[in-house]
Amino acid sequence: MVQRPIILGIVGDSAAGKTTLTRGIAQVLGEENVTVICTDDYHRYDRKQRAELGITALHPDCNYLDIMQQHLTLLRTGQPILKPIYNHSTGTFDPPEYIKPNKYVIVEGLLGYSTRGMRDSYDVKVYLAPPEDLRALWKIKRDTRKRGYSEEQVREELHKREPDSEAFIRPQRQWADVVVSFYPPPEGSNQDELLLNVRLVLRPTIPHPDFWQILNAGNSHLRSAIRLELDRDMGKPVDVLEIDGHATASQVVELERMLCNEIPYLGKFCSLDTNPSIGKLIGTTGELLQSYPLALTQLLITYHMLKAANIYQ
Repeated sequence: MVQRPIILGIVGDSAAGKTTLTRGIAQVLGEENVTVICTDDYHRYDRKQRAELGITALHPDCNYLDIMQQHLTLLRTGQPILKPIYNHSTGTFDPPEYIKPNKYVIVEGLLGYSTRGMRDSYDVKVYLAPPEDLRALWKIKRDTRKRGYSEEQVREELHKREPDSEAFIRPQRQWADVVVSFYPPPEGSNQDELLLNVRLVLRPTIPHPDFWQILNAGNSHLRSAIRLELDRDMGKPVDVLEIDGHATASQVVELERMLCNEIPYLGKFCSLDTNPSIGKLIGTTGELLQSYPLALTQLLITYHMLKAANIYQ
């Protein structure tokens, strides 16, 4: 079979953590092997025009979905594209960029699953769904620190965008193979608030690792921080893997070893021992923190990309 790029989609609302997850996965795979595409570059209007028209960047009519779909089709067959660039600092467009796809392509943004043609272009589809209050906090921090907004402006924008978030962004959750929800520990726990827990909804649309053989094999020391259960998501049966922020290295390494044993080639890409950047977070005061829930999320998604590569190449 002719080699082609393996394409990962990461979709979620503004400030849901898409770029953070994308950056981590690219580091795992090797940045020289990865092309990153942001679908938010395909806005139809700049910031001033959106304000004049009374439309938000989340609305499909505010984006060139047809060109987005065309470019995804080209990338899937290994062909280059001339990608637009939206400048979030100025709210205007920079000159387009000539992009040739590498072995792996990560496509992240707001509306990546909006059409059937776009959805069919991905090998793995991820949706980020943090609690709305946590996402609002992340957006306020990001937009005030990096994009020059005041907190009042960001809160007003969140309020203005909410109808479109509900109508166009959140429904895309239904198309994901994996739904990722980072969330804070319960109040009153001894867990560091910066080390979030994660809830991974594993849909049967792609074959997932058999975590049941580890988590239900009498390994009671894992259950204090790692749990697997059957549940329903959007009315359909799913497996749900939860990893607490207080999980230890010895606990998560057992799951990591399982991933690497199933796909031996994975070991050279993603080992907590050989890739110290996996699962790293910058704290509010600039300190470097190790999040094992983030690390395992990165490894699981990388596992699926490498598994797709083994199938199609």
